[in-house]
Amino acid sequence: MSTLSDLLAENTGLPGEAADHLQAVVAEWQLLADLSFADFLLWVPVSPEHNEEGGDFVCVAQARPTTGLTAHPEDVVGVRVTGEEHPQLARALREVRICREEDPHWFRDLPMRREAVPVTFAGAVIAVLSRETNLAAPRVPSPLEVAYLGSAGDLCQMIADGTFPSADSQSDVHTSPRVGDGLIRLDAGGNVVFASPNGLSAYHRMGHEADLVGTRLAPLTRSLIRDPFDATEVAHRILDALDGKPGSRTEADSRRGAVVLFRALPLRPHGQPAGALVLVRDVTEVKRRDRALLSKDATIREIHHRVKNNLQTVAALLRLQSRRTASEEARLALTESVRRVASIAMVHEALSVSVDERVDLDQLLDNVLPMVGEVATAESRVSIKRTGSFGVVVAEIATPLVMVLAELVQNAVEHAFPNGRPGKVEIAVSRSARWLDVVIRDNGRGLPSGFSLERADGLGLQIVRTLIESELRGSLSLRRVRDADVHGTEAALRIPLSRRL
Repeated sequence: MSTLSDLLAENTGLPGEAADHLQAVVAEWQLLADLSFADFLLWVPVSPEHNEEGGDFVCVAQARPTTGLTAHPEDVVGVRVTGEEHPQLARALREVRICREEDPHWFRDLPMRREAVPVTFAGAVIAVLSRETNLAAPRVPSPLEVAYLGSAGDLCQMIADGTFPSADSQSDVHTSPRVGDGLIRLDAGGNVVFASPNGLSAYHRMGHEADLVGTRLAPLTRSLIRDPFDATEVAHRILDALDGKPGSRTEADSRRGAVVLFRALPLRPHGQPAGALVLVRDVTEVKRRDRALLSKDATIREIHHRVKNNLQTVAALLRLQSRRTASEEARLALTESVRRVASIAMVHEALSVSVDERVDLDQLLDNVLPMVGEVATAESRVSIKRTGSFGVVVAEIATPLVMVLAELVQNAVEHAFPNGRPGKVEIAVSRSARWLDVVIRDNGRGLPSGFSLERADGLGLQIVRTLIESELRGSLSLRRVRDADVHGTEAALRIPLSRRL
């Protein structure tokens, strides 16, 4: 399905600033749909270079209410209409005012009321909103419905005026309270004239037991919030909205322990002060779960940190033991064990500072691979080079993959270049959405005659095969390279990523 940006580019010649304003309208219009109990459709006139017939409009976005029945269960985005089919669109565009049909419009045996709201930006109408209300289910006027529709009417008029939405208030729209969370309507003096049941409940949990209607909300809210700085911030946001300034989301802890989100919206239809809307949401339980998750994450990171410390202690003990061992073969085995333990410790060190159990494998391997040279002969002159990026991988595969790569590089350094012969080992990485492909290639003496990976009894290759089959569920192949310019060995490793990302 085409996005709003795609549809605007295909059907209009709107500049970028105007398209951004329409994106801002769409970001806010779930609030309008819920307050209006109506669907909202965003129509743009098709520009002459995209329109041979003239006067056509195309629907580029659609919102349905969560507070009432939809008038359009079908998808309307991409539908094109003429001025005759929807005359109020052209009229609102031409007269720069909200236009309403006198009689209900029938669509597929469904009566609906249609209103056209011009969307003004920089003094010009760039689009038209169609507010379409399903009339099939009669509604009994109630204080809540009257307050909702009145607030929706003010906001629609501000869209026609070009004062809503404000570019300064778009950063936190999607995480702000919604209409159903709790709504409070203030008059121009800051007094509460309506509070929805959920809005009243939020203030009850904050510690205000009485009704809200008739109270001045800013000083009341200030008195209920524990932290004086947060209290001042929330009160100022409410007062700023009464002065016509756009507000952003604010979170505060009450004296009773409840955590509440606030967002204040100015109401200034035709540029005249008409009060403000305050959206509130009790997020106490959400914050409790967030704190529990943060505590769990901190515990997991602490475990990784302690495991890393313990592994480093084990590596240090093995290193001390190797220095006291007279057998050269035993010393080499202990040194290799130190490297393996240290590699695992580095993975846990990376996880101890990760917030999502993921590891930057490029950075980790850049620290692990230099240790490979520690177990090579002193006269070895082998360079190790990596091309491509491993990227970020989940902890589930980080440890076995680091060990596999370290073992394969170690084998190349140790066996491909006898008697201190110089050479190079290259690690080429290619990553897709599904696979991680790694090729480790050296220019050494190549595999011995009759070599078989399945029958190889070296500890390093046994570790590699076990980890690839049981932990990584991948595949490994080894082959002798005898190209025109290169001789040596190539190890090709393929690891599936799709099940773990």
